[in-house]
Amino acid sequence: MNLLGADVFETVAVAVWAMLPAYVPNNFAVLAGGGTPIDGGRTWNGKRILGDGKTWRGTAAGILAGAILALLLNAIRPTAAGALGVTLPDPFPAIVVFTLPAGAMLGDMTASFLKRRTGRERGAAFPGIDQLDFVVMSLLLTLLAAPGWTLETFELPVVVVVLVVTPLLHIVTNVIAYVLGLKNEPW
Repeated sequence: MNLLGADVFETVAVAVWAMLPAYVPNNFAVLAGGGTPIDGGRTWNGKRILGDGKTWRGTAAGILAGAILALLLNAIRPTAAGALGVTLPDPFPAIVVFTLPAGAMLGDMTASFLKRRTGRERGAAFPGIDQLDFVVMSLLLTLLAAPGWTLETFELPVVVVVLVVTPLLHIVTNVIAYVLGLKNEPW
């Protein structure tokens, strides 16, 4: 796939397919959240480290949901490729089954940490960071763990699609969660 000759539909399909295990963890963390905060209520310079919204249960549920989805995608890959008429990436390697969702959760925690340092309260908007924190961290962690697969899968056109589509998906899913009463704010 190259930037000029890439089939747009195939590039979008590859981008969404490859990122799905990183897209779902934060949604499942919201559904399963609650319980003990990861930071245990501790503060740094008078501010919470992460806040009550980052819990062990939510993080574990998010990683598990993303990993299960990656395994499911591996199982249906040949059928999906045929149905879509595209060449999908090689199956997610075992380590990537973990790194994409774990990186997404780590990215969300990093954003929470940055929010607390900049004086933002839980749920406050942090444009740019809110939409791409999990993408950056999931790709970085996956690149470190499986560089060959990552570089082969996330070629420049795919990365561009991820960077354009992700903020749109973020807005849509957050508005849906807000309407369903799962979030207190629509961002």
